[in-house]
Amino acid sequence: MGMSREIDVMHLGRDRVICAHELRGLIVDPGPTSCMETLLEALGDSEPRALLLTHIHLDHAGASGALVRRFPHLKVYVHERGAPHLVDPSKLMKSATQLYGDDMDRLWGEMVPVPEENIQALSGGEIVEGLRVEYTPGHASHHVTYFDDDSGDAYVGDVGGVRIPPSEFVVSPTPPPDIDLEKWSASLDLIEERRPARLRLTHFGGFDNVDEHIAQMRVRLANWGEVAKTADMDRFIEVVEAETRASSDDEDTAQSYFQAAPPDQLFQGLDRYWTKKAEREAVT
Repeated sequence: MGMSREIDVMHLGRDRVICAHELRGLIVDPGPTSCMETLLEALGDSEPRALLLTHIHLDHAGASGALVRRFPHLKVYVHERGAPHLVDPSKLMKSATQLYGDDMDRLWGEMVPVPEENIQALSGGEIVEGLRVEYTPGHASHHVTYFDDDSGDAYVGDVGGVRIPPSEFVVSPTPPPDIDLEKWSASLDLIEERRPARLRLTHFGGFDNVDEHIAQMRVRLANWGEVAKTADMDRFIEVVEAETRASSDDEDTAQSYFQAAPPDQLFQGLDRYWTKKAEREAVT
């Protein structure tokens, strides 16, 4: 079946932030357009067959349209809720601009629409390109995980967290707009039940101490969720930065964590979750 290869697309020139996984001509999460040249260089003369998107956030999927423009036969697999936003990215761009403002272009580059005929919409439960698809919301309402049952690899996107080697610290990436802690917990249950041998994260790489990794993920979601519920943004950032630095071997590793999962955004996503939850409970 061939082994999966990790391609560091060197986001903003920094290593260990965004990893595209390549497997038999399939690319899981190609990264943003701003990093596309690095990705293409790594692919060399081999033309990719398909993109497997875990979700459509720009750091994972931003280059999809630009890659299809370059390789017109490229198939793009994405959850059905994410598909319309690849065909017409205007809403996605508007929402991302609220987060990133004038930094949009430097961070992500162009978001080119994907022609509808290149898109294969998923709902979970399919087998595509030899991989099993499961719907795993929590980080995003349109997040999926791809399981390679032959190798035991699970391509978990962001639902499996952020972990920058050589550190063993697992960060819960919780940016707006649709963090849902209950659904996230259920998605982690689903991943655990499948007993993968290895988790392959977009941020960053493959890890085989699966149980310990997921246990840490749960702790982080619970603890940082609680901090966001009771503290303001400044206090939250202080906690996240202190814990991350204490667990990183060096400042470079810490900076890769902060670039992959900016602490202010982690707060915003959780804060929005608690607000929406309170509104729902007030109605019932």
